[in-house]
Amino acid sequence: MSLEERVRRMEDLHALQQLRARYCQYLDDGRWTELVELFTRDGAFVGLSAVRGHAELLEFFPGLQKGSLSSWWHFSANETLELDGDTATGETWLLQPCVVDGRAQLAAGRYADRMVRAANGDWLFDERKVTFFWWSDLAEGWDAGRFAWPPARVAADDRYPPR
Repeated sequence: MSLEERVRRMEDLHALQQLRARYCQYLDDGRWTELVELFTRDGAFVGLSAVRGHAELLEFFPGLQKGSLSSWWHFSANETLELDGDTATGETWLLQPCVVDGRAQLAAGRYADRMVRAANGDWLFDERKVTFFWWSDLAEGWDAGRFAWPPARVAADDRYPPR
């Protein structure tokens, strides 16, 4: 690769990392419009539900807090990225302290991402899929496949069956 191609690759990898970080920050801050703008016009979020397009995403994300799940904070790590021109894929592991029905809970899982470069050069999510290893009350502890919050069970990561 030429120096120019290598620099472009590094810039793209950095932009993709920033996209993932902004997702967590905007979600946690309730910045719904900015969050949805991180997705392509027909981008999808899959996991707790399957929603596609800005209108559905803008309804889904704030709707999460209308039930028993009142607060959350997303911490991501162990990122992988595969870059192929104007497309990228990868996984990010997730640790998510949260509050459900007034009780402290903790969830762990992963995001599987498909990202594309938009016409303006920005990177956007084409699809972000979340699966959970477990979701447990802090008082009860956690283990693979344990789900204290039933809605998270639909996004259970089948690589981590109950033990």
